Amino acid sequence: MRIVIADDDFLLREGVAMLLRAESLDVVATADSPETFLAAVDEHEPDAAIVDVRMPPTHTDEGIRAAAEARRRRPGLPVLVLSAHVEQAFATELLAGGSGRLGYLLKERVGRVEQFLDALHRVVGGGTAIDPDVVARMLTRSRPDPGLERLTARERDVLALMAEGHGNASIAERLFVTEGAVHKHIRSIFAKLDLAPADRADRRVAAVLRYLQSTGARG
Repeated sequence: MRIVIADDDFLLREGVAMLLRAESLDVVATADSPETFLAAVDEHEPDAAIVDVRMPPTHTDEGIRAAAEARRRRPGLPVLVLSAHVEQAFATELLAGGSGRLGYLLKERVGRVEQFLDALHRVVGGGTAIDPDVVARMLTRSRPDPGLERLTARERDVLALMAEGHGNASIAERLFVTEGAVHKHIRSIFAKLDLAPADRADRRVAAVLRYLQSTGARG
């Protein structure tokens, strides 16, 4: 896997590069600005990119905009975005776009190597990955949603893991249940949220959006 890393923090940038190389992944370039990042994407045509949300010159959303431009140049490029803080709007927008191969993690997650690598591989594999701390923060600030209030505690556990981007097998492993049980929970979630099989929208994405957007008014 060929990877480009973009972060203006030298220590974090090189630390992530060292971590990935230790896992036999090929870090083909590192960048400290949106311009050098996009130049590296053009030159190396990577299989994935890891990008900081806030980069020079204003340290607001330059990283996100650079990631979007990189995906315009290389459609479907897997991008894992790193942030020092919970930025709820971005996590919701990530799923609302209906596009896979995108992830959003807090920088502190990098130190938890297995979780960081799991998120990276999920994104490269075509899925999404949202930091579990972001999902938990959203849950504590949630506003009432009649459909969500009908869910059992276990169904909410399943939906939270869906929001992080886990597939059925991964959810089953984390909750110590069978995949069949997970499938039944998800089917019940869809029913309680009135997501009919005929819905055009992907029901899994729609369910997660309900879960995340239930926090939007107070985020």
